[in-house]
Amino acid sequence: MAHGKRAGARENRTNRPALLALALALTGAVVGWGYLVYAAIDFGTTARGGDSTAWWFLALASLGAVACLFLGFILVARISRELGITKTPEPKPKRDPTLPPGGRRASR
Repeated sequence: MAHGKRAGARENRTNRPALLALALALTGAVVGWGYLVYAAIDFGTTARGGDSTAWWFLALASLGAVACLFLGFILVARISRELGITKTPEPKPKRDPTLPPGGRRASR
């Protein structure tokens, strides 16, 4: 560091391909969800008009939209963990091997 410089040390910025992949996957899930919701609305309109096979397409589009939305929520959680906003859960403590199986009340 030069004498008299008041700036702090710079943080090294690195490429994060995992974060880019997660962001692209999230974008795909949200676009897929939007398309399937639009398709479900269209199939619902057709089904109310009397087309009986449109009910099956409505059900499939609805299930697909739910799956895309669920995947989107999972990806948001992964991205927040990758960015450091949230942390991984603490591991559960190991069981004491001296205790009998079934807990402390099992030995009575």
